[in-house]
Amino acid sequence: QVQLVESGGGLVQTGGSLRLSCAASGRTFSVSVMSWFRQAPGKEREFVAAIRWNGGYIYYAESVKDRFTISGDNAKRTVYLQMNSLKPEDTAVYYCAAKSGAFRHLDVAEEYDYWGQGTQVTVSS
Repeated sequence: QVQLVESGGGLVQTGGSLRLSCAASGRTFSVSVMSWFRQAPGKEREFVAAIRWNGGYIYYAESVKDRFTISGDNAKRTVYLQMNSLKPEDTAVYYCAAKSGAFRHLDVAEEYDYWGQGTQVTVSS
């Protein structure tokens, strides 16, 4: 089993920044890809960004490209999501997710084996 714990959410004004963290523990050697998803009220869970643990591969949803940056600290088994130029439409619960296997089907939530509990991000206008 792998446990994922997110932190760093909060309330921020439009144009502000937040940094989310996701710490992985347990059988982390079985995980090859770490991603962030988000879910706004009344909407489906949406892919945000993904990173491969061994580096070299990063992928973003178009809606956050150029504003969000995903990074990882392999030694700490922690993934970060730096969010800049935040907009009200970024308001959602943000989830960390992990999966084994290839760096593909990244935006398919069913592909992921482990999920964190989520952290709320609220952007006020």
